This record gives sequence, C-alpha cells and structure tokens, in this order.
Amino acid sequence: MGTTPTLGFLLHDVARLLRKRFEQRSRAARLTRSQWQVLAYLAGNEGIHQSALAELLDIEPITLVRLIDRMEARGLVERRHHATDRRVWLLFLQPEARPLLEIMRHTGHLTREEAFSGISPAERDRLLQTLSLIKSNLLDACGQPVEEQEAHHG
Repeated sequence: MGTTPTLGFLLHDVARLLRKRFEQRSRAARLTRSQWQVLAYLAGNEGIHQSALAELLDIEPITLVRLIDRMEARGLVERRHHATDRRVWLLFLQPEARPLLEIMRHTGHLTREEAFSGISPAERDRLLQTLSLIKSNLLDACGQPVEEQEAHHG
C-alpha cells in the first residue's frame, strides 16, 4: 500500500514527466530543454537584455551566455548592442528560429493532450485555476517575513 503523495512531490513528479515527454517528442529539432526555454521566453520578450532574460529563466547569467553562444552559432539568436550602453547586449530571434517555435508549440500541445487524457475540459480549467491560485498564494507568502514562531515549529 502506498501513501497519498504530498502536493510538492506530486507537482514535482508531474513537472518532471511533462518535461521528459516533451523532450522525447522534440529530439528531432536537436535543441536542449534549456534552449527551448530560451526560445520560448525570447519569443515573447525580443529585445530583452541578457541579464533580464537570465532572471526570467531563473538561471545564472554565465549559464545563459553559454546557451546564447551555442544558439547564436546555429543562427537562431542574435545579439545586438544597446543603443546607448555598449556593455549591454539585447537579444533577438533570427528567422531560422521561427519554424522551431511552431514545432515547440505543437509538441507542447501534444504533450498537454497526453497529460490531460481522460480529464474533462471543465476539470482542466478548474485544475489550472486552482494551481494559479496556489502560485499566487505562494508568491504573496514569499514576499512576507516568516514569523519566528513558525520558523521554530514549521
């Protein structure tokens, strides 16, 4: 007999399996999951500077620099100097990246459909609403100091 999984473990497992299945489906494009993430975030934030993108991705700036170096060599991403601050690099997608974004969107759609198999649209909507509320609650909580008493008993 197994025990009921906790929220944290269950969310971790679901996220890991979603990533694994997405990666299985997307091997043909020869991009790592980290490179897919860069493309996805950059598609919605073209012209962003490298340090801001690293913050969005929650990775170290040097890690992003290495990813961008490889993606620039493949002709997927372009660095441009900032107009007034030559130390700052702005990032843009190259035309060669656009078809990959479509593949990524389609792969994501197929992966979500597999994940939601047997779950009604109403149940899907409710799950996403609930997870969004949990995320919001935790974002608010993370902005608050932890009470001393909680720290000793939690």
